[in-house]
Amino acid sequence: MAKRMKEENKGKGKIILNCCIVIIFLAMLAIVFYLAPDYIVEDYEGKTKVLINNNNVTVKMKKDVYVDDNNNVFFSLEDVKNYFDKYIEYNEENGEIITTSEINIAKLSTESNKIDINGEEDTLNSSALKMNDTIYLPFSEISEKVYDVDLEYIKDTNTIIIDSLDRKQEVANIKEETNLKYKPQTLSRTLKKLEQDDQVVYLEDDEDWVEVRAKDGTIGYVRKEDIGELETVREDREYITKVDGKVNLVWDYYSEYVDAPDRSGENMDGVNVVSPSFFSLMRGSNGEIYDNATDGGKEYVEWAHNNNYQVWAMFSNNSLIDTTSQILNDYDKREKMIEDLINLIQEYNVDGVNVDFENMNVEDKDLYSRFLIELAPRLKKLGKTLSVDLTAPDGSETWSLCFDRNTIADLADYIVFMAYDQYGNSSSKEGTTAGYNWVEANINKFLGQEDVDADKIILGIPLYMRLWKEENGEITSKVVNMADIFKNIPENQVATWDDELKQYYVEYEEDGATYKMWLENERSVGEKINLAKKYNLAGIAFWEKDRETNDEFWTFVKDELNK
Repeated sequence: MAKRMKEENKGKGKIILNCCIVIIFLAMLAIVFYLAPDYIVEDYEGKTKVLINNNNVTVKMKKDVYVDDNNNVFFSLEDVKNYFDKYIEYNEENGEIITTSEINIAKLSTESNKIDINGEEDTLNSSALKMNDTIYLPFSEISEKVYDVDLEYIKDTNTIIIDSLDRKQEVANIKEETNLKYKPQTLSRTLKKLEQDDQVVYLEDDEDWVEVRAKDGTIGYVRKEDIGELETVREDREYITKVDGKVNLVWDYYSEYVDAPDRSGENMDGVNVVSPSFFSLMRGSNGEIYDNATDGGKEYVEWAHNNNYQVWAMFSNNSLIDTTSQILNDYDKREKMIEDLINLIQEYNVDGVNVDFENMNVEDKDLYSRFLIELAPRLKKLGKTLSVDLTAPDGSETWSLCFDRNTIADLADYIVFMAYDQYGNSSSKEGTTAGYNWVEANINKFLGQEDVDADKIILGIPLYMRLWKEENGEITSKVVNMADIFKNIPENQVATWDDELKQYYVEYEEDGATYKMWLENERSVGEKINLAKKYNLAGIAFWEKDRETNDEFWTFVKDELNK
């Protein structure tokens, strides 16, 4: 009996011991699962793995990647649009594809293996393809030529690695054999073994760990102590040389009937950009540009550069609505216009272009954007600034609704809001040229409904006003420069300050007529400069040179801008 009880107790002890072992094991397992991060098994079901700038986009691709027998990689037009060029355009009638990157514009086709890049023809091994109603671009061939990216296809793992060539990249060697971890934790899943002297691409630090990319594209973590010194193989690329601080621009307009202004000996304190009217369209042009800088243009640029001013040559359409429309509606004519402009910019060594197209058909709104889409990369490749002049977002079809401001701001380095002619030559009633409240309301429209970033907006300020005359029920006006205010107002008249418009106002009777003028002077200009500062805009611009009071005006502007 005692023996049997002893055996029963022994059996119970074993059961309890086994239970304790199981409990301890489960507890340890629970701790491991608690501490160890989740591991997601990569299962792409035969898809080609795609890494773009170290982001795994495989499952986000809209179409499968096509790789031909020669290991040429083809991306669908939808995926190119999604990841590389949101403005890509396909013409189903002729099979032509127009695509752009930061610094290139290219035309290729499903009908030919010819490609035109920035106006120069080249030959590809393959044309674009149309398969199952999907357009595929020969991406491995055009990756660097057009998109400025490096593409590597690793056949053994069916992996594509794409790196932008304008982004900084650092590499390092592994000091000794180590494990590449899924997460920066010792208990994390091992993704693969890294051998001594394996080179990895450095991504970022994570305390005692470093995120890296292995040669086959696997991304994970190694301890800092296991990685050697970093070596920079590529630096971030800056495309254009921006001005120091806020933009302080002055347009320098002159007609095609005179030489470029001789500014030798002049200095505008604080100004850092001048925009002379160098280039324009001619009536009936098929894309050819009138060169208004042949006489004195190079000397003007030399003067500007000697004074540390950037030169953004103005390119105007001269408000030629029909000529502009004909060019915008024809790709070949747009291409001709862009090619002529690029050649002129290089010839005169200017720092950028100020595109001033006004009075356009509202139906040409998207085509004007296309012109800028095609121009922007050509300029950026040369390191030249693109600024575009825009009117207030109001209801006028040919002067306002003809602009897609959000798209234009996305393409340009700067947009210039021409905040004047609130009441202009065609107005049926008298009013100010640029009231403070109207200017501020439209700045908010740019920032709000047009969704334009403040650091893209340059505020255009007028150095002129209008003297309105009302006589026998008829209203007329004439432009008065700031420098000529007191030549146009009788001496005995007193102007009163309008705190809503932030301007002085004067009204008087003379010879049976009523005269009204809302004055632009240093005080009103200072208020508009304060608006640019209030909304942290990119800077200010003045229309135009020689309308100012005197040379001290520019010192006043500099001081106001830098307060």
